[in-house]
Amino acid sequence: MTVQIPTLTSERLTLRGPDARDIDALSAFYASDRSRFVGGPMNREQTWRQLATEIGHWTLRGYGRWMVDLTATGATVGMVGLWNPEGWPEPEIGWDLMNGHEGHGYATEAALTARAYAYDVLGWSTAISLVKPGNDGSAHVALRLGARMDGEYSHVRFGHLDIYRHPAPADLVNGGAEAYA
Repeated sequence: MTVQIPTLTSERLTLRGPDARDIDALSAFYASDRSRFVGGPMNREQTWRQLATEIGHWTLRGYGRWMVDLTATGATVGMVGLWNPEGWPEPEIGWDLMNGHEGHGYATEAALTARAYAYDVLGWSTAISLVKPGNDGSAHVALRLGARMDGEYSHVRFGHLDIYRHPAPADLVNGGAEAYA
């Protein structure tokens, strides 16, 4: 079965489907301490399995997370998008930034683009982001997106997670990414 993963663009970023070329960037990320909030660190074999999971999510759900490239250079700076595996409390907008790419607004810009897709194309009426306590960078991104704390969730593998609830489409100025641009 072949799934057509849409390519999305924002002012600085291109969001594209994950594929085999991403193993090196993902392996570097998952080998680092930065991945401790999202299931890492992992070795290369485990990272390959994670990449396969990301690609498979698109097939099983019809949506997923995109690799995020700088449009100007093609450099991969992260993975951002829509996530709802079995056992998740509800559909999520999530983001992981590759080493050295934090602090430039890439996660916020890409997440706004993904959220607009979820609301405008998929018809979602709400979304959450799950943030591990102590992951202050991700908590700040959630707040910049207009999300607010909305409880806690305990996951069998990831432990305690804070739930951030995103504004509903009707609560956004123009219903999409331009609301916070």
